[in-house]
Amino acid sequence: MSEQTEGETLDVPDEDREAAVPRVPLRPALEAVLMVADQPLAPTVLATSVGHPMAEVEAALAALSAEYTEQGRGFDLRNVAGGWRFYTREEYAGVVEGFVLEGQQARLTQAALETLAVVAYKQPVSRARVSAIRGVNVDGVMRTLLARGLVEEAGQDTDTGAHLYRTTSYFLERIGVTGLDELPELAPYLPEMDDLEDELAEMISPASTHEHTQETMQERDDD
Repeated sequence: MSEQTEGETLDVPDEDREAAVPRVPLRPALEAVLMVADQPLAPTVLATSVGHPMAEVEAALAALSAEYTEQGRGFDLRNVAGGWRFYTREEYAGVVEGFVLEGQQARLTQAALETLAVVAYKQPVSRARVSAIRGVNVDGVMRTLLARGLVEEAGQDTDTGAHLYRTTSYFLERIGVTGLDELPELAPYLPEMDDLEDELAEMISPASTHEHTQETMQERDDD
């Protein structure tokens, strides 16, 4: 038996590499893995898991998604936030919501939803600016959104030093879009935001620098 010398690479046939993961029928294997996934799975991850080439995996995912739609299944296979995952089909969301949330207070409050909408459409944005747009203090609501993983810190404002916030990939996943450019039009959700822009610009002026500094210090204390 020959020995491998230093610096020599060992060539392993492609078929031996593929044999490292047992070959199983592709579509059932994908369904089995996706059934237990708690987050979207990238095609590369799925290909490694099921032991099939990524091109075949991507084609099978698209075919499964189309098949579920054609059959009118209660679930859907969607490509969201860079990965694939099962979702309840929209027309049955109310049934699932009633089952999961019965007797629980798991849904976001109206105040939290409005604050999340401001962050989504104005990000990156400071808590002070969100408060100015909504007309109320949002410190408690922002902490809730941070705890839920829907928003995250995005650096600091160069002028005031205040923390900036943006939505997360989990937020995109939960609303079922792949990017911020797919968000619905602003008007139905925040019809008065555009009217507040001029007023907000006047509020954020050199005369109010001291006020912003105090708000920034409070934000840092809260964080």
